Amino acid sequence: MYLFVINAKSGNGGARRVWDKIRTVLHKRNIPYEYTCTQSAEEAQAYLKERLTERTDWLAVGVVGGDGTIHSLLPAMHNSGVPLAVFPAGSGNDTARGFSIPRNTEAALDVMLKGRARSADLISISERNTLTALAVGFDAEVANNVNKSYYKKICNLLGMGRLAYIIGIFHTLISFRPAALTVSCDGEEHSFSSAWLAAVNNVTTYGGGLAICPEARTDDGLLDICIVHNCSRLKLLLLFPTVLFGKHTRLSFVTMLRGQEITVHSSLPRLALGDGEPVAFTPLTASALPGAMKVMTPSSGSRSLLGAES
Repeated sequence: MYLFVINAKSGNGGARRVWDKIRTVLHKRNIPYEYTCTQSAEEAQAYLKERLTERTDWLAVGVVGGDGTIHSLLPAMHNSGVPLAVFPAGSGNDTARGFSIPRNTEAALDVMLKGRARSADLISISERNTLTALAVGFDAEVANNVNKSYYKKICNLLGMGRLAYIIGIFHTLISFRPAALTVSCDGEEHSFSSAWLAAVNNVTTYGGGLAICPEARTDDGLLDICIVHNCSRLKLLLLFPTVLFGKHTRLSFVTMLRGQEITVHSSLPRLALGDGEPVAFTPLTASALPGAMKVMTPSSGSRSLLGAES
């Protein structure tokens, strides 16, 4: 038996259209399932926790929504042993991208039904878990501004979720101030006099496809960190086109780190977003939780283990 959780609000109603396609295929193939359409993260989390407790033979939990929807269900999925199946229907869809889940709905359903359940790490911070990335600083403010914006809805309607984040970069660049930052990676301290952001990643991309940590793996028990520091606003702006293709890592004002535990201190309080959702403020400590859950991925090839974009 398969279980589906649909965020009815995700993607300006796009999740409902995705679910209609899934349900049509399930009926054609006579595949048994249960489902719920929820209106809030709290409602989805309570429902999933109850169903996973009441029944233990679920083959997979299909989540139809965006990264925030998946984030809200991590407490129930963590250590449940039931694989997560992702159906992208949000703005960023970096979870789907990180595990090579296709955008085509029927193809994503085939991953759920015929794919391979693989172990995946989680990022633990302040007793909350994150699956894709933890954004601290400028990138967090960009995502926060996008989530509150009118242009996000317009971009979603046009099927251009990534464009909303590009607009958000210019929006945030006007008011954001860099600050002194100290990052401790497995006990080794790194100090930056003027830092814009620190991105702690479990997958290669965030922000709708920005390849901020192109070498990140979802199953290596390590976190990849990108710190952007000591650069002007113009250099920061010119950085982002290179991030689309992961070509920024060799720039002099970009520092890449990797470790099991990361501590971030900032001279100014910085918002931290996990999977695009507010989770903490600095100072903060993030650690890797190896193999904390299972995710359904395409059965052929190894790119899903690398967190590569499909």
